[in-house]
Amino acid sequence: MRKLILFISVVLFFPFSAFAADNVTTFTLKNGLFGVVIRDTRAPVVTHMVWYRIGAADEVPGKSGLAHLVEHLMFKGTQKHGPGEFSRIVAANGGSENAFTSFDYTGYYQRVAADRLPLMMELESDRMQNLVLSEKDVTTERSVVLEERSTRTDNNPGALFTEQRNAALYLNSHYGIPVIGWRHEVEKLTRADALAFYHKYYAPNNAVLVVAGDVDPAKVKALAEKYYGPIPPSKGLKPRNRPSEPPQLAARRVQFSDSRVSQPYVIRTYLAPERNAGEQKQAAALTMLAEVLGGNGINSVLGRELQLKQKVALNASAFYDGLSLDKTSFGLFVVPAKGVSLQKAEDAMDAVVAKFMQDGVDPAQLKRIKAQVRASQIYGRDSLQGMARKYGEALTSGLTVRDVRDWPNLLQAVTAKDIMAAARKIFDRKQSVTGWLMRANKEAGK
Repeated sequence: MRKLILFISVVLFFPFSAFAADNVTTFTLKNGLFGVVIRDTRAPVVTHMVWYRIGAADEVPGKSGLAHLVEHLMFKGTQKHGPGEFSRIVAANGGSENAFTSFDYTGYYQRVAADRLPLMMELESDRMQNLVLSEKDVTTERSVVLEERSTRTDNNPGALFTEQRNAALYLNSHYGIPVIGWRHEVEKLTRADALAFYHKYYAPNNAVLVVAGDVDPAKVKALAEKYYGPIPPSKGLKPRNRPSEPPQLAARRVQFSDSRVSQPYVIRTYLAPERNAGEQKQAAALTMLAEVLGGNGINSVLGRELQLKQKVALNASAFYDGLSLDKTSFGLFVVPAKGVSLQKAEDAMDAVVAKFMQDGVDPAQLKRIKAQVRASQIYGRDSLQGMARKYGEALTSGLTVRDVRDWPNLLQAVTAKDIMAAARKIFDRKQSVTGWLMRANKEAGK
């Protein structure tokens, strides 16, 4: 504990810029591939990531789940490396790998010994341009995706509830469509759909290469030129002009009941601005607002009032993530204590927020939160994958390297006045969805 106190005191004494040098260099190949190198020589390992500026929210109507399906199909092999061989080679070289799809991006990564980086680039660049798909591949993997939906969503009342709330919050944006897709649309996805999507979006001019670890930036660029440089850019790419939200004029409510619900809760989400290139101050204020209201358990405004004082909640929190290409959401969440109805929990939550809007931010709490955020960011630099992901997410969500570097200082510069201004703007019931997750025949009856 004394070491932690000393560390935090050191962090508070020195300006953040003293810790913010991420050893980041960038380059752009002639075919449009943007590269980021994060040098960290503390261990002879490297994280190699390729991010594509394409996600579920970019899908055309009627093809939901296509971005996620293509992610699965990327492991089916090429003419050079057959089905499953990619993963076997990574494992044989002592590495780990995975892939992920979000609304705004699709990413692939490997974590290996630093001297295996050329091999990873050879493998990843091969499947960027030479993916081979048969009808059987698509049929098989589509069944896998549908089973994944059954397991993670259809058999999970909380996940179904989230789908319904998102569909209500986003009136026009594709953020209201689940990343995994609606079942009836996934069932109709074809090999032709997958190949058209792959050939259009899986190209160097739509990709971000992130390499973090014990590497030399000049050598990384040379390797990128060797393996990714020969790949021709896609000629069919257009700006990501996606459906946007119209003015929202009415508060919405979603009540979802299911006999499988073990713990009912109340959640309200508000439409909120995202982090934008060169304009992150409002997002920084919303980030700190979420921390003040509910970011640190019982030390937060909601936790202290609802859990400690009134004892009407088992858990209370607030959340916001500004890393989003389009408008995102700000949320409040309360799990009622035993014997407390959802209506009483919601009323108590609203009363606490109303009192906060009158009283404002506690200066001591804000100072403490800033120290915790700063320490968390410094500790976060110990994770190569975390650092690589930080830049990859940002760059495929419309931000720049400079925005990533500026973000820690912007958080530290947020004032109590900034937080309250953000709160007054965000807490507009006309731009909100209030949800009750209920246990069937019990909470639903009440």
